[in-house]
Amino acid sequence: MIRRVVQLFLGLFLYGIALALIIRAAIGVSPWDVLSQGISLKTGWGFGLITVVVGAIILLLWIPLRQKPGIGTVFNVLLVGPAADLGLWLIPENLDLWARILFFAAGLFLLALATGLYLGARFGAGPRDGLMTGVHELTGWPIWVGRTGIEIVVLAAGWMLGGNVGIGTVLFAALIGPLCSTTIPWFRIALPSDVSTDERLESTVEPSEPLLDSPAH
Repeated sequence: MIRRVVQLFLGLFLYGIALALIIRAAIGVSPWDVLSQGISLKTGWGFGLITVVVGAIILLLWIPLRQKPGIGTVFNVLLVGPAADLGLWLIPENLDLWARILFFAAGLFLLALATGLYLGARFGAGPRDGLMTGVHELTGWPIWVGRTGIEIVVLAAGWMLGGNVGIGTVLFAALIGPLCSTTIPWFRIALPSDVSTDERLESTVEPSEPLLDSPAH
């Protein structure tokens, strides 16, 4: 449990720092961060505060979608924004292009690492992930269709509000999935429920049949 808690909070903190690195790179951010940037520009509120508010609104949308948040979901909403603001305060602006490219690359890899940490702690997914799965369960659409549709709408709204859309936005969309699929297994913590699930699976398989490893492994 101690490892899970430490991993959760470390992951959420690093996630916010990673967002700050990508923002300071100024070559384009993720669709949801384009929206947060756009709202921040129009309201004058800080990026971190907007991130918290948007996350809270998304979490409210879980109610009609019948999604159940975990404690990690709630802390995701509360902590990523302040961590991003801290990163924006520490990281300088208006750097040379080569430095901004390095910042973007570092932010992207750090974000994938942070995602593996907080999801691997298994205290619940982020609010945007729950929105995606909720739409899937409500409509029956494939996960990728719901996610793509949501992010196109979010990206368009953020762009119209003045958020930073660029080559980094495209690179983020193309690379973050494969990177996270690599880092999540690194930090996924096995729970007692995984053992009982494995035992149930084994009891339903004839001894002569091969049993694939559980995803927990």
